[in-house]
Amino acid sequence: MIDLYEYKQAIGDLKKDLDDLDKTLRPGELEDEIAQLQAKTEDVNFWNDPQSAQKTVKVLNLKREKLKNFKDISDSVDELDLIVELIEAGEDYPEATQALETAQKEMSRLKLETLLKGEYDANNAIISLHPGSGGTESNDWAEMLLRMYTRWAENSGYKIKTLDLQAGGVAGIKSATLLIEGPNAYGYLKQERGVHRLVRISPFDSSGRRHTSFASLDVSPEVDEDVEVDIDPDDLRIDTYRSSGAGGQHVNKTSSAIRITHLPTGIVVQCQNERSQHQNKDTAMRMLKSKLVQIMEEENKEKLDELKGDYGQITWGNQIRSYVFQPYTLVKDHRTGVEDGNILSVMNGALDPFINASLIKNAS
Repeated sequence: MIDLYEYKQAIGDLKKDLDDLDKTLRPGELEDEIAQLQAKTEDVNFWNDPQSAQKTVKVLNLKREKLKNFKDISDSVDELDLIVELIEAGEDYPEATQALETAQKEMSRLKLETLLKGEYDANNAIISLHPGSGGTESNDWAEMLLRMYTRWAENSGYKIKTLDLQAGGVAGIKSATLLIEGPNAYGYLKQERGVHRLVRISPFDSSGRRHTSFASLDVSPEVDEDVEVDIDPDDLRIDTYRSSGAGGQHVNKTSSAIRITHLPTGIVVQCQNERSQHQNKDTAMRMLKSKLVQIMEEENKEKLDELKGDYGQITWGNQIRSYVFQPYTLVKDHRTGVEDGNILSVMNGALDPFINASLIKNAS
């Protein structure tokens, strides 16, 4: 039996949030913008410039998704009002509590999306994982984090593409780079950029001692090809090497993998999972451009020649989170204070409380 007074109060809070969303999203203006973009796509010459057309379609789909989400939550609030009327009329409605909780969760998600105001927040994300010093221990920890972010992306409905994966000598990985494709992937995942610390009884220590390991996550937005980044070819060192990942005999017999070093900044990107050296080079160049755009955005610099120094370890400046497996279980975010004792759930991708808290803090 629900408390009808509290139920109505909760609906009232949702309506206030809906009014705020209406002012922020401006659904009327969104509908006009969607109509204009739709008209463009119907022009007979629209696909004469495929690159521009794809960009327009991407923007159109994002705006449609925003409008749909707003209308869906508005319909959900209206449905809650109907539920109240039915209950007041003496009817039983066992799904009332679930309907309210679903609407509240959806409202929370939409409110968070309004905080994603960065120029590239709506873009796909390129994430790179690197173990710290410590050999096998850190390599294994980096692979655990790779699995955690893969699970989070899958649970969030994102597509995942492996761009580069370097296996560790005994266990784990030496590095990994993934493309996470979907709306707002960069806006959410950039909250995870930094150093992650693990404390556990090492499975590789025959004495059963506790070890502390570190790994870093770097995140860049995937940028469109038409984004202007002036890269001097003389500033690049391009190396080829033999691919070590899956892919059959061709991968193992040819030096098709590409590593590009941007000499002025020290940024290194590499790709080995495309089908040819040419494709690997193209992907690596896009990765480099994305990384430079991200750094210029963070440094508030417009010109590439203003960026100097070693950015190869840029994410190693601050430890953002600790994962303690022994002598107790606790995941603690050092930026926001958010904690979770269910470490297995977190390692299976339950990262939203940490990401959301960081997003709210950074927006305040």
